[in-house]
Amino acid sequence: MKKALITWGGWEGHEPDKVARLFEGVLSRNGYEVEVYDSLDCFNDAEALKSLDLIVPVWTMSKITKEQAVNVSEAVAEGTGLAGCHGGMCDAFREQVVWQFMTGANWVAHPGGDGVKYSVNIVDHDHPTTKGIADFEVATEQYYLHVDPANHVLATTTFPTVPWYHSPNGEAVMPVAWTRKWGRGRVYYNALGHKENVISSGPALEMLTRGLLWAGEGYALREQSGIDLAALRTAGSHF
Repeated sequence: MKKALITWGGWEGHEPDKVARLFEGVLSRNGYEVEVYDSLDCFNDAEALKSLDLIVPVWTMSKITKEQAVNVSEAVAEGTGLAGCHGGMCDAFREQVVWQFMTGANWVAHPGGDGVKYSVNIVDHDHPTTKGIADFEVATEQYYLHVDPANHVLATTTFPTVPWYHSPNGEAVMPVAWTRKWGRGRVYYNALGHKENVISSGPALEMLTRGLLWAGEGYALREQSGIDLAALRTAGSHF
């Protein structure tokens, strides 16, 4: 049986407990043995993290030690999947650049606040996380992110929807969901999920469900990746 770890906490406005329960339900229904924690102490055991198929963080505007962040980074590099949404993954630990590099972005703004109506446009129609899903509308926070250009973008949205100081720069297409690699590990992120109800049904839930499962499949395939971790580590740590 595949094993997943979900850990939640941080800013209560993102309903981390409810989002964590949603993720737990998704993974349990898909055959995972799931452990759920409301503390980051679960990141202290580096070897235990490396035995997992999937790590799902649900933390916003929180603090993590460098050792904990590196432990997760090393586990993902070994092949453990990492998946999450909204501020719970890409606004989790602002002070740890290794976390930002691993996840592929960092949140900077949501012009207009909550309830902004905008389109989510699927751009990769062949990826297993998006195949068969059509463009859809949402009314929630529209995340403006500083994004790694190496991400494999699955879906986008267009700014500005709500005029603000960024508007004079003109139209900008912003990724909403993507995948990326971190060593041998798979990383999936989706910017939706300000509240649990935003991702509890419809195409948003379908995308996230597929994203969690896709990221978790990488552990079993890690030896087939062809990636030489020893060679990647020769340059040493940069954090």
